[in-house]
Amino acid sequence: MSSQSILFVLTSADKLLNGAATGWYLPEAAHPYYILSPKYNIVVASPKGGAAPIDHNSVEMFKDEESVKFLSDPKAQELVKNTKKLSEVKAEDYAAIFVVGGHGPMIDLAQDQDLKKLLEEFYAAKKVVSAVCHGPGALVLAKKPNSSESILSGVQATGFANSEEAQTPYNDFVNILPFSLEDKIKELGGDYVKNEDWGVKVVYDGGVLTGQNPASAGPLAEKLMEILA
Repeated sequence: MSSQSILFVLTSADKLLNGAATGWYLPEAAHPYYILSPKYNIVVASPKGGAAPIDHNSVEMFKDEESVKFLSDPKAQELVKNTKKLSEVKAEDYAAIFVVGGHGPMIDLAQDQDLKKLLEEFYAAKKVVSAVCHGPGALVLAKKPNSSESILSGVQATGFANSEEAQTPYNDFVNILPFSLEDKIKELGGDYVKNEDWGVKVVYDGGVLTGQNPASAGPLAEKLMEILA
C-alpha cells in the first residue's frame, strides 16, 4: 500500500451508556471522503471490523448532496460495511489517520488499546493525527513518544463543545457518555478552543488536527489535503 492512503477510523459502538442507539456520524465521513478520495486511497477500519454502525439520527438530519450520495455510493458503502480490524492495521501503510465522529467513538474508541498503539505510531512518525467532533475522544489514551504526556498536552485542540452537547436530543453528556470531551481535552493539558456553537473550527497544532463539529468535517479534510501536499 502506498503512502497515498489515508486511514478512516469508525466506531463499532451502537449503543450509548443509556442504551440509546448511536454510531458514526454520516456527514463527518461523507464530506471528508469526497474531498480526499479523488487523490488518496481511503481505507476504513474499526475495532470489530466488518459493518460499522451508522447513527441513524445523522441520516435523518443531513440531506446535503454528499451525505445522500454516500448512502447509495457502492464504493463508499463497501468501505463502511467491510471495515478492517484496527488490530490488523499498520501505521506505516498510511499517510494520515482520521477519526470520524458521532457519539460512538466516546464509547469504544476512547478505550481501544489497538487504536492507542496506532495513534502513537502515527504521532511518533510525524504523520497527521486527525479527528472531528466527538472523534477527538478517541485520542485521549495516546501518549507522546517515551512519555506519560498526552499527545493533546500543550497543543490547541477542539471537539464537540459542552454547549453544543446541551443542544442535542440528549441535552447533556452525563447519562450517555463516559466523559465530556471539552473537559477531557483540558484535563489532559490541551488548550481547548472553539468557535460559536455549530460554527466551523479546525485547529492544527503539534501534529494533531481537530475539528469542532459536523460543519467542520469538510474544512478539516481540506486542511489535511493542504498539510499532506
